[in-house]
Amino acid sequence: MKRIIIILAALMLLLPLQAKKKQTVQQSDRDYWCALAYRMAQPVLENMAKGELQKNMQTEFSPSFDNRNRKVVYMETFGRLMAGIAPWLTLPDDDTAEGQQRRQLRQWALASYKNSVDPDSPDYLCWGVAGQNLVDAAYIAESFIRAYDALWVPLDDVTKQRYITEFKRMRSIEPPYTNWFLFSSTIESFLAKAAGLRAYDDYRVMTTIRKVEEWYVGDGWYADGPVFAFDYYSSYVFHAMYLETLQNMIDARANTRLEYKKYYDRALKRAQKFAIILERFISPEGTFPVIGRSTPYRMAAMQPLALMAWYQKLPSELSNGQVRAALTKVMHRMFDTQQNFNEGGYLTIGFCGHQPETADWYTNNGSLYMTSLVFMPLGLPASHPFWTDASQPWTQVKAWNGQPFPKDHRWADDIQTRDRW
Repeated sequence: MKRIIIILAALMLLLPLQAKKKQTVQQSDRDYWCALAYRMAQPVLENMAKGELQKNMQTEFSPSFDNRNRKVVYMETFGRLMAGIAPWLTLPDDDTAEGQQRRQLRQWALASYKNSVDPDSPDYLCWGVAGQNLVDAAYIAESFIRAYDALWVPLDDVTKQRYITEFKRMRSIEPPYTNWFLFSSTIESFLAKAAGLRAYDDYRVMTTIRKVEEWYVGDGWYADGPVFAFDYYSSYVFHAMYLETLQNMIDARANTRLEYKKYYDRALKRAQKFAIILERFISPEGTFPVIGRSTPYRMAAMQPLALMAWYQKLPSELSNGQVRAALTKVMHRMFDTQQNFNEGGYLTIGFCGHQPETADWYTNNGSLYMTSLVFMPLGLPASHPFWTDASQPWTQVKAWNGQPFPKDHRWADDIQTRDRW
C-alpha cells in the first residue's frame, strides 16, 4: 500500500512537468496565423518571383464562368493575396522563424511586383484585357497603400513608372454602378499619394465618395449600389477601400470641396460599428452566417474586424483577446480539416472545403485569395497586446453560456459634413 502511495505521489509530481512540456510545444495563435498565411502565399510568390506562376499554378474556374479572358486568374491571385499579407511584410526583419519566412515572402513579393508589369516577363499580368482588371489593379494598389515603405518605396523607378502607366490605363474600364466605384477611387487616390496631385483623376475620387455616402444605409452597413443586398460587400470592399481612399487624399493634401478628415473620422466610426456586428456573427463553434454572393471569399467577410485590429482602433466593446480568439477559432474551423487547398498548394473553390457549386459566374480560384484579408493583424508585432493578451470569450460564447454580455443598439452618425465652398 505504501509503495502504491509513493508511485501515485511521483506521478502527481510529474503531471505539472508534463503539462509544462506540452505547453512549450503548443502552437501560439500568432504561430498558427503565420503558418496559414505562409502556406497560402508561398506557392504564389515563389513561382511568380521566378516568372513561373502562369506556368505552374493549378487553376480552377466556376462551372458557370463567363466568357472573360481566363488569364485574369493570375492578377486576381496576386493582387488579393498581397492586399492581405502586405501589413505583415511591413514588420522589420529579425532572426526568428517567423522573421525568416517574412523576409523571404517580401523578397519574393518585390520580384513578383516587378514581373507583373514587365512586358518581357512570362508573369506579366493581363492589364486592360478585361473589366475585371480594374478590380484587381485596385487590390494591387491597396497592397502598396498598406505597405507603402516596405513594398512601394523599394521598387526601382522603371517598375514604379510602369505601375503608374498601368493604373492610368484602368480609366478605360467603365465601372458598374456598384462597389466598383471604390476600385477606381482606390487606384486614383493612390496615384495622388505616390505620383502627385497632377497624376490622379479627382472626379473619380469625388464621385465615389459622394455615391458611397448616398449608399450608406445605417448601423455600419452600405448598400452595394442604389439597392441594399444582405451580403458581405460592406466587408469585402466598402469599409476598407473607403477609409483608404480618404486617407490617401489626406496624405496627398488634396484641396477640394470635401472635408476629407471629417469624412474619414465618420467612416472609421461606421467601420467600428460594423466590426461589432461581425464579432457577434461568430458562433461559439467558430462559424458565421453564409449569406449573399461571393461566399468563396471565405474569411474576407471578417476584413473590417481585422482592419480595426490592425489599425489599433477596435471599439471599446471589443477586446484584443476576444477578437483574436474568435478569428482564430474561425480559422481552425475553416482550414484545419477541409479540402481548401489543391495538390499544387493553391486554394480550391469553396467556402469551407472544396465546394465548386458555391461559385458565381465570375469566380476562379484566384478570386479566393481575398480570404488573406483577415491576416492584417499580423502587421502588429508579436509583442502587441493583440497577440499577448489572454484569450477571452467573444460575445456569442458569453451569450450562450449564461455569462454577462453587452447589449447592442442602433448606432447613428454623429459627424456632419458639408462642401467647403
